[in-house]
Formats: sequence, structure tokens, C-alpha cells
Amino acid sequence: MGGVTSSMAAKLAFFPPNPPSYKLVADEMTGLLLLSTFPHRENVEILKLPTRKGTEVVAMYIRHPMANSTLLYSHGNAADLGQMYELFVELSIHLRVNLMGYDYSGYGQSSGKPSEQHTYADIEAVYKCLEEGYGAKQEDIILYGQSVGSGPTLDLAARLPHLRAVVLHSPILSGLRVMYPVKKSYWFDIYKNIDKIQLVDCPVLVIHGTADEVVDCSHGKQHWELSKEKYEPLWLKGGNHCDLEHHPEYIRHLKKFVSTVEKPPSQRYTGSRRRSTDQQLLPPRKSTDIVFEASRKSTDRREKPRHSTDKLEKLKNQSNYAEKLMVSFDQVERSRRSVDCCLEKSRKSVDHQLERGRKSVDRIRTG
Repeated sequence: MGGVTSSMAAKLAFFPPNPPSYKLVADEMTGLLLLSTFPHRENVEILKLPTRKGTEVVAMYIRHPMANSTLLYSHGNAADLGQMYELFVELSIHLRVNLMGYDYSGYGQSSGKPSEQHTYADIEAVYKCLEEGYGAKQEDIILYGQSVGSGPTLDLAARLPHLRAVVLHSPILSGLRVMYPVKKSYWFDIYKNIDKIQLVDCPVLVIHGTADEVVDCSHGKQHWELSKEKYEPLWLKGGNHCDLEHHPEYIRHLKKFVSTVEKPPSQRYTGSRRRSTDQQLLPPRKSTDIVFEASRKSTDRREKPRHSTDKLEKLKNQSNYAEKLMVSFDQVERSRRSVDCCLEKSRKSVDHQLERGRKSVDRIRTG
């Protein structure tokens, strides 16, 4: 039962564009790597990074001359760097941040196959590159996770106690919870973010659309409720799973958040401290004494299948439960088509907006 459900959750999680939206090419003059569909930019570097799982992931680093923060962006489950390129450039410009984006193993021109454990290794490799290759400090890094990207984002954030901030964009509570409203975490589930968000010690911004038909808005709201250090959330009325960047409030709120977390902690809590969505950053609760080991010890390392049937016996009406999951999986397939449709519309929208000179933040597109 658990194996079937875990396999279904994995199918939900990964929809790499096929074929990839770009190829890697080398510039004839400089030998630098480029994405085939985009010209060389002086402030953009394309990299191939080895992971501890033996794969190589493609990453792009965008440098901003006025940056005080670096944004590490983990994209959604149906996009790759070619589709995210212009959005990343726009975010770097409007937020005045350096930005590092990457493709998961099995996405774009990254090698290997996508899996939960591979995404954890992927983001670790990219974070290591930021520290060792670009001199970024943990205190200056903002982790940004969109949809399934909230998985690797929270896994890493739970192990880094001095991060500047975390942004969760249409996050999932877990893979299984997207398909079925289970009340507890099971060993066979994937991306158990519901257990990790409580371990994040830095300010957390949650952004979610109220009309999201892929990941219900309740996922975002529960992330916000479980956060230790809450920032005013952004619930975009009528926003769906893949169109939030088109709302003017999106970039305004994100800019305000970045500006706030770049201030010293003593200067963030100005004005009233009452618990309200009108306030900016709520003061943190007393932090638990958590020791993060240098070697990775993930909070969601999967348990070995147990020989006893204790857990399975607690699942009421096992056959009915499996049947409901299969029905949910059919809904997931329809959601996949919806996501692909949204991506196509977003790409066309971005092309149109870029031709108008990017005069407004409404022109930012999604992945």
C-alpha cells in the first residue's frame, strides 16, 4: 500500500518539460556556457555543478551590482531554466538581489532522474557553490521555493539556523496531502514540509492564490500558522497555481519583504507587535535548542518498512482508501494538464510584456 502511494506521490511531484526548453552551448569566443535560446549577458553565468548523488545540475547565477542579498530559487514541477530565465532576470532587477536558479536532476540539461532525495542533493550543491564560488554568507541568503520547490527549500532551511529569510510560493504540506487530506505523516510520503517548517528559525513569507486548483490555499495557510517567525502573508484573491507573478501585489509585497529582512533584526519590529496580518514581521517564538550536524541528517529520512502491520491496521477501510487515492491521482493528471496550460499562457504573456519595455511589475511571468 505504502509503495503504491509513494509512487503516486512521486508522479505528482515531477513533470519535467519534454523536450527541455533549452540546450547548453559554448560561446565560440569565450568558451562560456550559454542557454541556446538566450544571448550572452555580462551579469549571467551558466554553470554545471556536481552533486553528492553523482549527477550534474545546470544552474544560472545572476549578479546585481547593488545586491545585499542572494536569492536561491527552487522552481516548480513543470518548468526548467529556459522557461524561468526571463523571470529570474526580472526578479533580480526588481528586488535588487543576486539570484541563483537551477534545474533539478532530470530537468532541462541536468543529468539523472528526478526524485525527492536527488532534489535535496541538488539544492545542497547549489548552496555550496554560492558559499564557496561566490562568497555568499548564510546570513545573506534567502531561500525561495515554488510549489514542489518548497520541498528542497524547507529541507535545507531546517538545517541552516542563520538564513536571512525563506519565501514559500504555493507550497505543499507533503506530496500525499496534495492528493488526499491525511491527518498525519506516513513513512512513505514525500516532501513532508509540514514537519520541517516548524524547524525554520528565520522570517518566513508565504504567498498563495485563493483559487489554486492544484495545491489548495490551505497548504499555504498552514505553513504560515506553523512558522516560528511569521511575516505578513500574501493571499492573492483569485490567484491560481501558476499565475501569481502577474498580480501587481506579488512584486510589491516581495520587495517590501526583502527590504525588511535586510534590516538588522532590532530594526525590523517597528510599530505595533499585535498578532495581525496587517503587521510586518511577527517576533519569533523562543527557539528550541536544535543542533544541526555538519553531515546531513534529514528530518524526513524515510523509515525502513516495518514488518509489523500496526500502521496499516490503523488505516480504516484500506481498500476504500486505495480507491480514493486512485481517484485523486486521476485528478492529479488533470491538474498536470492545467499546469502545462498555465505555463504556455505565462510564456506568451511574458513575451508580450517584455516587448512593452517591462514598464510594470505585472510583466513578470511564471514557471
